Amino acid sequence: MRKIYSIFILTLVLASCGKKEAGNLAEVLKSDDVQTVQAKKNELDQKQQELTAQINQVNKRLDELNPNKKIPLITTFSTKETEFVHYLELHGNVQTKQNVLIYPEMAGLLEKVHVKEGQKVTKGQVLATIDDGGMQQQLAQAEASAELAKTTYERQKRLWDQKIGSEIQYLQTKTNYLSSKNVVDQMKKQLGKFEITAPFNGVIDDVIKDQGTIVAPGQGAEVFRIVNLDNMYIETDVPETYIQNVTKGKKVVVNFPILGTSVDSKIRQAGNFINPANRTFSVEIAVPKNSKNVKPNLTAKLKINDYTNERAILIPLSIISENAQGKQYVYVVSNRQKNGEVVFGKVQQRIIRTGKTQGDVIEVLEGLKLGDEIVLEGARSVKNGQEVKIAVKEVKK
Repeated sequence: MRKIYSIFILTLVLASCGKKEAGNLAEVLKSDDVQTVQAKKNELDQKQQELTAQINQVNKRLDELNPNKKIPLITTFSTKETEFVHYLELHGNVQTKQNVLIYPEMAGLLEKVHVKEGQKVTKGQVLATIDDGGMQQQLAQAEASAELAKTTYERQKRLWDQKIGSEIQYLQTKTNYLSSKNVVDQMKKQLGKFEITAPFNGVIDDVIKDQGTIVAPGQGAEVFRIVNLDNMYIETDVPETYIQNVTKGKKVVVNFPILGTSVDSKIRQAGNFINPANRTFSVEIAVPKNSKNVKPNLTAKLKINDYTNERAILIPLSIISENAQGKQYVYVVSNRQKNGEVVFGKVQQRIIRTGKTQGDVIEVLEGLKLGDEIVLEGARSVKNGQEVKIAVKEVKK
């Protein structure tokens, strides 16, 4: 209807001056004078501007008189305080500091393997025995010599205490005794190295060398792998920008995609060294002891709580726009009025400053206050200062 009125008015105006100007226009088009043609063009441009202004006035009046004019329909929501918990999402691997390969300290025949794979062992328990090559007999002889040296020393000491004998004899017997004793002690320590023992409580994960194998110290001579799964942790690298927020004691949600399970934990240690190669620092997250089927090197997804605001204003990311200056804004409803069953209002552009995002919402730091009515549906189709119709949600009883 509005378009028909506009065309009708334009037709009347053109008809009223068409005959008067037609002759002049025909004459001008035949003219070779540039100034005459340019003057006619300027005249027509001015009349076009006047006609456009008149049409706009007519359209405005039509909008005022037309009760069924097209007004955008929107939905809104009111801002309120909400607890905002932000998580830094990273990946990590399960580790344990008690996951070691056990090497022999002495060369020889692996005479006896006392444990099997999967067996629990305690610290100091003998895992295997290496043939000592006759050192046990040598120790027995050394112990006998040491015992004789001790007896000789004790007798000489009693005589010396009675001022009998020479001092040099006393000192010689004492030296012989101490020397024999040291030889025995050293041989016992050496003999103990022919027994491979557990360095800590754990589980034998792998028996690498079989009984009867010749072993020797050095690379490639591993006999056992022992693992302690009671003190596992997850290690990950955190960008240095989070150094103030990711600290010891922060809560972490740990998800094991392969197992389909999640557990709650905390950061037990935050590194003090920033890796210059990738500008990160390492953190350790404890793995609860009751976590089933968790093994070293298992991949984990981590959600570290690096920021919490108990009184935050949150809005959907989808309603935020950006102007030519790069500033973010939303539309706020003002002049809310009710006309019968219909609620009207005007939308005003509001510049905001935002903070962290989590999922599809973002925290607003500046620009909004509690109770502001924000345009939700239709936020991309309205203009600043435009009148809108607000959809009223029905309240279910």
